[in-house]
Amino acid sequence: MRCELFGALPDGTPVHRWTLERGGVRVRVLTYGGIVQTAEVPDRSGRVASVALGFERLEEYLKHPGPYFGALVGRYANRIAGGVFTLDGRTHRLARNNGANALHGGERGFDKHVWDAGPDGDHAVRLTRVSPDGEEGYPGRLTVSVTYALDAAGALSVTYEAVTDAPTVVNLTNHTYWNLAGAESGSAHGHEVRIDASRITPVDGGLIPSGAYEDAAGTRFDFRAARAVGPGLDHNFVLDKGVTDEAVEAAGLFDPATGRHLTISTTEPGLQLYTADHFDADLPFVPGGGIAMETQRFPDSPNRPDFPSTVLRPGRTHRSRTVYAFSVR
Repeated sequence: MRCELFGALPDGTPVHRWTLERGGVRVRVLTYGGIVQTAEVPDRSGRVASVALGFERLEEYLKHPGPYFGALVGRYANRIAGGVFTLDGRTHRLARNNGANALHGGERGFDKHVWDAGPDGDHAVRLTRVSPDGEEGYPGRLTVSVTYALDAAGALSVTYEAVTDAPTVVNLTNHTYWNLAGAESGSAHGHEVRIDASRITPVDGGLIPSGAYEDAAGTRFDFRAARAVGPGLDHNFVLDKGVTDEAVEAAGLFDPATGRHLTISTTEPGLQLYTADHFDADLPFVPGGGIAMETQRFPDSPNRPDFPSTVLRPGRTHRSRTVYAFSVR
């Protein structure tokens, strides 16, 4: 494991890059936004390429913040309708950065801050940050740690922990886009997706859930048997396993051309499948150039009492864990 200077923000704040290498896998993580810059893995012929979409220079991340390439997102991943929620009788108004809605923590969410970082053993880096009370409209002083680690087989785990000094809501995830043919190989449409989910949370035109559940069987949302993915998906899948104390395998991604296979295990009850159709011509990646599979609580949960809770109270610890395991077929 090594750490090196990657660049500096316009105000002079240094940004470092941590490199983890184990089990034939190399992962590079930036202190800016907790970004997974690269995830280098071999294909069935032994050829190594990064399968995570990312940039070579810090300036490119600053120029293209919107797609959240590889970033930690919070305090609340995904959308909150109208940028408002009520907790314990108090209404909180959030920064609205997605039309009328709040998305991925607001105008300057966790993805746009430099995190403190240090080693956690020989094959892990631990990022920490304190989000002050009122940041982007969220209540409570939230202390967050996120640990990226590689195990002996080269599986990448991301472990999240957070505590607060006042009641708040928390939903943390990583926003890596995967292209198992290689990050700059073109469209990832045609990759085979498997998601162990019998239901989704249907959404309106602003991608806000209705609050209902919809059966996936027989629809374009049924990925319980692996099949090729196409465009037009930005939806939350209700994982059959629900919330679990330990990470349970819940999804997979496979590229038939290279044989690279990714399995995703998580403690979380939801997975947002996003096919990245909206990449524009200003980006070095084509529309559909990566597949985001974000483990999460559900969108708009603070306003949906029937969804799994995202409330965190003083004296409790928010914990979640997701594992990305690489193999070949």
